[in-house]
Amino acid sequence: MPKSRIRKKKDDYTPPAAQQSTKLDFSSSGRRWVAPLMLAMFAIGLAWIVVFYMTEGSLPVDALGNWNIVVGFGFIAVGFVVSTQWK
Repeated sequence: MPKSRIRKKKDDYTPPAAQQSTKLDFSSSGRRWVAPLMLAMFAIGLAWIVVFYMTEGSLPVDALGNWNIVVGFGFIAVGFVVSTQWK
């Protein structure tokens, strides 16, 4: 039966060079508008619903009736959609 070959170990092993970490620069990001717009949409939606309940349906738009709640939640939903653009 033939003898198996013995693998030689490399004595002069040098680990690969560490990659330089890249520093993220958020100040030069083109998405500064995302957080303020997201918070504004949340606030407008919440204020719309609160005003509707506080005025017992006469404000913000009397003709919409209970659909004012849907409009308020629509603003909040837009805020969530905008939040997906946040990095």
